[in-house]
Amino acid sequence: MSLWFTHPLFLPSVIVGVTIVLWATSLLPEFITALLFFTAAMTAKIAPPDVIFGGFASSAFWLVFSGFVLGVAIRKTGLADRAARALSAKLTDSWPLMVASVVLLSYALAFVMPSNMGRIALLMPIVAAMAKRASIADGSRAWYGLALAVGFGTFQLSATILPANVPNLVMSGAAEGSYGIHLNYVPYLLLHTPVLGILKGLILIGLICWLFPGAPKPARDLAPAEPMGRDEKRLAWLLAVVLVMWVTESWHGVGPAWTGLAASVIVMLPRIGFITGEEFSAGVNMRTCIYVAGILGLAITVTQTGIGSAVGEALLRLMPLDADKPFTSFLALTGITTALNFIMTANGVPALYTTLAQSFSDATGFPLLSVIMIQVLGYSTPLLPYQASPIVVAMGLGKVPARAGMLLCLALAVATYVVLLPLDYLWFSVLGRL
Repeated sequence: MSLWFTHPLFLPSVIVGVTIVLWATSLLPEFITALLFFTAAMTAKIAPPDVIFGGFASSAFWLVFSGFVLGVAIRKTGLADRAARALSAKLTDSWPLMVASVVLLSYALAFVMPSNMGRIALLMPIVAAMAKRASIADGSRAWYGLALAVGFGTFQLSATILPANVPNLVMSGAAEGSYGIHLNYVPYLLLHTPVLGILKGLILIGLICWLFPGAPKPARDLAPAEPMGRDEKRLAWLLAVVLVMWVTESWHGVGPAWTGLAASVIVMLPRIGFITGEEFSAGVNMRTCIYVAGILGLAITVTQTGIGSAVGEALLRLMPLDADKPFTSFLALTGITTALNFIMTANGVPALYTTLAQSFSDATGFPLLSVIMIQVLGYSTPLLPYQASPIVVAMGLGKVPARAGMLLCLALAVATYVVLLPLDYLWFSVLGRL
């Protein structure tokens, strides 16, 4: 027993474990748990400060921050209400149609915008205005359903589009760096979209309609929209430039986070921008920003301290990987990804799993590329909201309670593993990947 206490991973594991339990149970507000993690990790010196606070240096953190700022400007200038007016005219006739339209819009936008956080920042104020026009009150179960439709549709479904999701990019980089494997857009899309895009999207719509029922009412304001004001036009042009920069990132090399941050600074400039310091303080949810920084910092710490590698090697020994039982091996590899998701979150899982993929391939007899691809189902299906920072951000923007997010996470995970996992295995088999 005493050897456990002297093991170099004992204290880091305790701090990481307690943090995960607090986030999973919501015993404390999420941002306070994040601050406790920073405090304990720095006091115990389990990693250097640049690792523990690495979340604040992450592009994901600054995308969250800029998303809040741009969201405030979009609402203030009236652009959100204008977009909502155009959408609500035909998409609020029924609750299933309204939910389906939000999920589809979240998924479709992933084909042109490379950032989960950017898409959420753009969509949330529009969906909020659309809900208001359909007489769906803030804080109602129906509103929670719409906010979660944005978060889940953005993160989970975008995993089927190679450049649209941070974990996908981490996986792609790890596969190329470790094995020289270059993932291609169309084969990747064909492999994952039928099951994890289309079918999962339909299940997501059904679960939201069931768990978060709503009764939208047709908008009564039938008067034509007023012409766009000066501020609306200026902000629309700025957002158009931002969108073009996001879509063409591969050409100019400026990351979406820094484009978004530049736009946020412009939005806040005196006499040039659109929001005041008071509006910034009221509209930017720093609690969620700190929470996201904590999640990202935890994932980096787990990787740098060696906890992730130790857990991965242990899972490799424990899981029933057998070349004679392909479905059991498929199930076990998905289980490994799901287990890693608890300690590394979705952004960190591919970095570790992909480096272990050759060992998994040797044990299962699956082609190396197929082993790498199997992890997508696992990391794109979080069991708890904290495992996917975009879902956390959508919940923060929509003021969705943790219980509601956990309920949908668990329900969708059960449906995915019971219904979609066998179908995914069959689809891999049909394509000759196993």
